Amino acid sequence: MVFKPVIPVSALLIAVIIHTLWGGNVVGGKLALEAFPPFWSAALRFILGVVTVWVWCFWRGKRLWPESNEWRPMVIISLFFTTQISLMNMGFDATSGVNGAILISTNPLFAAIFAHFMLSADRQGIFSVIGLSMAFAGVVLTLLVTGGDSASQSLMERLRALDLGNRGDWLCLASACLLGFRLIASASVMQRVDSYRLAFWQMLLSIPLFIVLGLIFEEIRWDRVNASVIAGIAYQGIVVAGAGFMVTLWLMSRYRPSLMTSFGFIAPISGVLLSILLLGESASIWLIVSLALVAGGLLLLTRRGA
Repeated sequence: MVFKPVIPVSALLIAVIIHTLWGGNVVGGKLALEAFPPFWSAALRFILGVVTVWVWCFWRGKRLWPESNEWRPMVIISLFFTTQISLMNMGFDATSGVNGAILISTNPLFAAIFAHFMLSADRQGIFSVIGLSMAFAGVVLTLLVTGGDSASQSLMERLRALDLGNRGDWLCLASACLLGFRLIASASVMQRVDSYRLAFWQMLLSIPLFIVLGLIFEEIRWDRVNASVIAGIAYQGIVVAGAGFMVTLWLMSRYRPSLMTSFGFIAPISGVLLSILLLGESASIWLIVSLALVAGGLLLLTRRGA
């Protein structure tokens, strides 16, 4: 595939906007979870996402029905997708938006580690190693900052006690790890499966699973459904899962993927700022340091592709 050698300012601006919007995923998730528990929230989100992707593909003339040999990898990726989203929503439900934004944004770090061992042509250089170290230091600091039984515990007391974070933080981190693995697995699958079909079917196949899990384990809090809850679902489904993913694929098909993904450091910054502005949360100085470490690590991680 031949990429355009000159990247216009408009494409760079779109990339910045998309990664900024991705940072708001945690805010949309927190709003939706006020009424719709994790599985129901995911089901509603991806119903909207599937419709959005279908409209895009119809407009672009993309065929969505898979070939006979594409079903097996699509089903496998969809199972990873369902598990990862479930962990993410449960994590968002049990932690703050600020913490969720930092921890879920570490998925490129796990992707880099998995790529190192799974893809022989994707070994890590010195900038990647430094970036990984910085970002994981930020992860540990994020877990330490919210650890402990008492809000009055100092950071050093938590460190000495090895009290690392709450359940929601660990669920977000597990989701980020699984997302990193899914990205690398998907990259391998997309060598023989159209990326748009994979995006469409991984969402579509997950919807029945989310609905069944929701019927068995959850109860919708209908009395809490309001405009902000609906806006949260719509944002996650239409903006993030639908338009955001399609625009990203379009950018990566025209310009160097390494450059398009290098804007990933924007997402945790955006997520933290939006959580403070829209959810009324606050961030301690230690969380700001954590954010700087994670964002800086992501920036170094992608330097080799610049």
